[in-house]
Amino acid sequence: MDFSFAGLSWEWWYWITFGAAIVAMFFTMFAQAKVHSTYRKYNEVDNEKGLTGAEVAKELLEASGVFGMEIEEIDGTLTDHYDPRSETIRLSRNVYNGKSLSSIGIAAHEAAHAIQHMEGYAPLAARQRFVGIASFGSRMAIPIVLLGLFFLASDALFHLGDFFINAGLVMFSVVVILQLITLPVEFNASGRALGILESRGILTPDEIHGAGRVLSAAAWTYIAATITAVITLIRLILIAKGRRR
Repeated sequence: MDFSFAGLSWEWWYWITFGAAIVAMFFTMFAQAKVHSTYRKYNEVDNEKGLTGAEVAKELLEASGVFGMEIEEIDGTLTDHYDPRSETIRLSRNVYNGKSLSSIGIAAHEAAHAIQHMEGYAPLAARQRFVGIASFGSRMAIPIVLLGLFFLASDALFHLGDFFINAGLVMFSVVVILQLITLPVEFNASGRALGILESRGILTPDEIHGAGRVLSAAAWTYIAATITAVITLIRLILIAKGRRR
């Protein structure tokens, strides 16, 4: 059975998505380079009040009515995250003790995730429900689809191949859903962080601009990851369609 869409054959769509995947790969590399260059730039600029990342995170939490949450110092660079299971903010050493705009922006962003959790922010709750299966799917979906394609080559195992392909596509679809949910979660956290930093007078307007640049650069990595996941899913579907013809 021939597969076509919008007047283009399967082969055309295969090469179009192949080109899109290459573009997405370079976009991802650019986004990651942008994060590191922006982080390094504003890591050289300290905030006027001399506050550390840990102090800012605590102030943002308390400004939102969250008291007593643990803020831990951890190893690594850009390993900062909020753990909703233990309700703990974990900041890398440079961010925890740092006074730069990069440190302040990142610490405030993670504090905003904690605030989202405490307020029951729906997209964050939805993301948590998908994390486990999406983590499994990101590792196993493509190998399972490839196994299904292998079985399709055998008449005796054709239906088994169909099963594995569909299972792999469902798994990777969850990965895409998680990426799509992640975008509003991250954008909302950055917006909350900058809003509280400004309203509480923690940073000056110029400093807000610098911290915002750091968070904006980080946002592009999530956009790149989402685009890559969507293109990968489309390519898997096209490959499966092509082999089933």
